[in-house]
Amino acid sequence: MMMRVLFICVVSCLLVVNDGSIINRCTLARILYQEDLDGFEGYSLPHWLCLAFVESKFNISKVTENADGTFDYGIFQINSRYWCNDYQSHSENFCRLDCEELLNPNLIPSIHCAKMIVSGSGGMKNWVDWRLHCLGRPLSYWLTGCRLV
Repeated sequence: MMMRVLFICVVSCLLVVNDGSIINRCTLARILYQEDLDGFEGYSLPHWLCLAFVESKFNISKVTENADGTFDYGIFQINSRYWCNDYQSHSENFCRLDCEELLNPNLIPSIHCAKMIVSGSGGMKNWVDWRLHCLGRPLSYWLTGCRLV
C-alpha cells in the first residue's frame, strides 16, 4: 500500500512539473510582443508563435537529443553545437549562455538567443520545422483571441 501511495505522489509531481512548463499561446504572444519581436528581422509575431509551437509545442523545458550528440533546448529548441554551452558536447556558445538558461520560465535568455540566430544568415530558415510548417503559410490565426497589451 505504501509503495502505491509513493508511486501516485511521484507521478503527480511529474505531471505538475510537466504542465508547468507549457506556456499559454497568448501569454507567449504578449511576452514576445513586449520584447519587440513583432517585425524583428521581418518576421511577424505569428511567425514566432508558429516557430515556438512547431519546435516545442510551447514547452519551455523541452530538451531533445540529436543524432550527432548535440541537444536542442527550450521553447525555440536552440542547439548546443553553436548557441549555448551544455557542458556535454563541443559548443561555439555564440549566445554566451548555459543551455540550462534556455529552460527557465524567464524567457529573456531564449528570446535574446533566438534574436541572434534570426539576425544571422538564414533567419528563421535555420529551423527546419519552421521551414516545413510555417514558411509561406497564412499564420495570422496564431494571434486569434490574444490581447497584446
